[in-house]
Amino acid sequence: MGSGTPVLTPGGSRPPTGKAESAVQTLATGNVFAALGTSPRGLASSEVAARRTQFGPNELPRAGRRGLWRDLATQFTDLFAVVLLVASAITFLAYWLRDPRDVGTLQLAVAILGVVLLNAAIGFAQEYSAERTAESLQAMVPHTCRVLRDGQRQELPAHDLVPGDIVVLEAGDAVSADCRLIEAHEVSVNNAALTGESDAVARTGEPVAASPVLEARNCVFMGTDVVAGSAKAVVFATGAATEFGRIFRLAAAAPRQKTPLQRQVASMARRVAGTALAIGAALFAVRLPTGQPFVETFVFALGVMVALVPEGLPATLSVSLAIGVRRMARRHALVKQLLAVEALGSTTVVCTDKTGTLTQAEMTVVQLWAGGAQHAVSGVGYAPAGEVADPRPVRELLRAAALCSNARLIPPADREGWRVLGDTTEGALLVAAAKAGLDLTDEDAAEPRVAEYPFDSVRKLMSTVHRDSDGRGYLVYVKGAPQEVLARCTAVDWRGEQQQLTDELRGAVTVANDELASQGLRVLAVAWRPVTDGRAVRDEAESGLIFLGLAGMLDPPRPDVSEAVDACRRAGIRIVMVTGDHPLTAEAVARRVGIVRHPGPTVVTGSRLDTIDDHALDGLLAQSTELLLCRVSPEHKMRVVTALQRRDEVVAVTGDGANDAPALKHADIGVAMGASGTDVAREAAVMVLLDDSFASIVAAVRLGRSVYQNIRKFLIYLFSHNIAELVPILAATFAGFPLVPITAVQILAIDLGSDVLPALALGAEPPEPDVMDRPPRSRRERLFSTAVMGRILFLGGIQALGVTAVFFWHIHASGIPYSEFTEDDTAYREAITMVQAGIVVSQFFNALAVRTERQSLFRIGLLSNPWLLAAGCFGTALMAAISYAPPLQALFNTAPLDAADWAVLAAFGVLLLAAEETRKWWVRRHRPHGPKGEEQ
Repeated sequence: MGSGTPVLTPGGSRPPTGKAESAVQTLATGNVFAALGTSPRGLASSEVAARRTQFGPNELPRAGRRGLWRDLATQFTDLFAVVLLVASAITFLAYWLRDPRDVGTLQLAVAILGVVLLNAAIGFAQEYSAERTAESLQAMVPHTCRVLRDGQRQELPAHDLVPGDIVVLEAGDAVSADCRLIEAHEVSVNNAALTGESDAVARTGEPVAASPVLEARNCVFMGTDVVAGSAKAVVFATGAATEFGRIFRLAAAAPRQKTPLQRQVASMARRVAGTALAIGAALFAVRLPTGQPFVETFVFALGVMVALVPEGLPATLSVSLAIGVRRMARRHALVKQLLAVEALGSTTVVCTDKTGTLTQAEMTVVQLWAGGAQHAVSGVGYAPAGEVADPRPVRELLRAAALCSNARLIPPADREGWRVLGDTTEGALLVAAAKAGLDLTDEDAAEPRVAEYPFDSVRKLMSTVHRDSDGRGYLVYVKGAPQEVLARCTAVDWRGEQQQLTDELRGAVTVANDELASQGLRVLAVAWRPVTDGRAVRDEAESGLIFLGLAGMLDPPRPDVSEAVDACRRAGIRIVMVTGDHPLTAEAVARRVGIVRHPGPTVVTGSRLDTIDDHALDGLLAQSTELLLCRVSPEHKMRVVTALQRRDEVVAVTGDGANDAPALKHADIGVAMGASGTDVAREAAVMVLLDDSFASIVAAVRLGRSVYQNIRKFLIYLFSHNIAELVPILAATFAGFPLVPITAVQILAIDLGSDVLPALALGAEPPEPDVMDRPPRSRRERLFSTAVMGRILFLGGIQALGVTAVFFWHIHASGIPYSEFTEDDTAYREAITMVQAGIVVSQFFNALAVRTERQSLFRIGLLSNPWLLAAGCFGTALMAAISYAPPLQALFNTAPLDAADWAVLAAFGVLLLAAEETRKWWVRRHRPHGPKGEEQ
């Protein structure tokens, strides 16, 4: 128990931590009331109010959420945004200092500021939408509970519980706080949400020896479920002081890891901003000595800097990631942070929980053994859909097992499917009986129960006594561990006939049990005997039994998990099972779904992890390709994730329980289950699977890889035209031309008006067919790889040569000396219009060219991305409006172009596309397989 767990003295104060806390488990019932300051009648109303003031509400603290204004403010901390804000401020200052003031300088300042505001609005809207969708998920902590107060049973909100309250628990209830049992009637609880183990565990109201609180058999905990029996318990911890809350605090303390894209975009932003500032400063230093006015020279240098900064990139990146988010949502994967989309695509290791993630968390009987033969049972889960192969020989086995059960099968209702109220193992037996055609209601009525001997961990079996259907005697039905049941049998029901249990038959049963167990099944034996007295003592009732057969069951894997695991294997993604379950169970499930394929996988328990240092753990992770980590704690999971990240792995962690939360948050990408997961797990994760399907992870990885490829495509698209904007300016500077070939306002119009939509259309390109047949990229791989930079220079260089040529062609054709050119000259206005239009038209062809790295555009289809064609047409139409509409001519200082001008620009665009197709042909011819990890 953590040091924050409140344990009360009789006076209601909180004692020092340590021995006083662990003493609650060891106290007799009467002393529990005294230690927790309560009584069998529960707390008085006045005492409840005082304790609520002292301990606060019984709820986990909400994650601190920044206000909307702070969320919006963070959009302005991006380096591109900072650079543009500074540029806008300086431009405003230049406008005020200049005499006379130049309206063009003011327009530039306003335009730059508008770009920043637009980017911020788009990014904020996307993040806000994703977060609010995530908040719509329901929390799993129960909303109401039953308590005794002032001697009266009351139903009240769970958040009103205080230490010292006496809660009443029944099968099917969710536990609302950490409690010490004081009465327990055949109680079993499912601690899967807290420990990761799916088995129901028995609980007692008797004192136990001092031990870690999670191992105390007389305690139940917040977030767990009562699956059988009834009980009364005294609350000793609420809210954040519970074991559930302890893990919540551990998760909250884990730092959120930056995604690979975050790190690469930050690095790219620093380099681009530094380059832009350096080139702008250099040009300022070159032009100032030539006699140009200081302010004009400064504004010119500022324009060059603006040309190099991809103003539309933040908005394009946000919206492209949002497209990935929406695509994932259609595959039932809710992404709470946009950048997590891309992180999925770079995942190299998936650390997955077992129960509820790979399996359905629904025990299912799959094999029956009776009379020397196996009988397969079809169907999975609690729905009685399926059949028993040749059911006649096993009907008596299933009837006895069903009568010796306390669980109930609940039909679908209120959007919920078939459920089991009670022990999941017993529920599996009920479902199998229904599949064999047994009417359980009729069977209960025909042989009503008159006594029961509950299961305990010493006997390892359970017995019930029933009145015989003829009313003249009684029948005892027994189920339990095969070795224990078989040891109490003297006869066997063999193919419908009772025979003496010979050594040969006993050996056959043992062999059958071993065969079922080797398949990873949980095996129960069933037996019966007649008795004359319904009140027979337990030892008599459970001796001289007649053996009926065996039932083998498992928590079945989800139907699409094996295919998803195979897809991960093809994609070079390693899967490590990390579970709190038993090693044999974990290995059986891992083999069934394909995580383990070879003999002798490495199985490491939490106790072994405690004995090895980080160096040994690193070696274990490096050497073991098939690794199962079992019986692990939340701290163990975090340690494994950290060790994998030390090896430069991009780690995704899946899970549904509170015990998974710290690792979910510490991972590069945390994936929680939405339907069965706890609120702690969902809060810690950045992605929530609404259908709890492991296959949705694979679909998300596929989309994440596609997002990264598409980001590279529009980076090539965006940065290549930056070269086309910069080169004419540099050429004019070194040629001694006094004016700029393209103004900063024109550049902004290109970046936002003509580039964003095609870039978004590139971001919406569907995944390549072979995207999951390639290895994941390295964490160290740069967004601007050599291949990417080569394509930027190749495509940008062609565009730059074209627009520079048309600019000087217009200037020279006018016959006006350089020194006499002014901004109002028609030839100059036509020339800068040609430059802007040339960039827009060539970018349209460029967008078509970058859709593939190696394949011909004509092979995938020139018209296969209609959004891209529409975006290109929109950009061209906008450019035409800038050229011909008088208000826009005045704003951009442009002039109308004639048909010949447009024909020349279109020819340059076709030339660019032809050059790129030629490059792809050469690559396919000389590098038929392509470099590892590159697009094929």
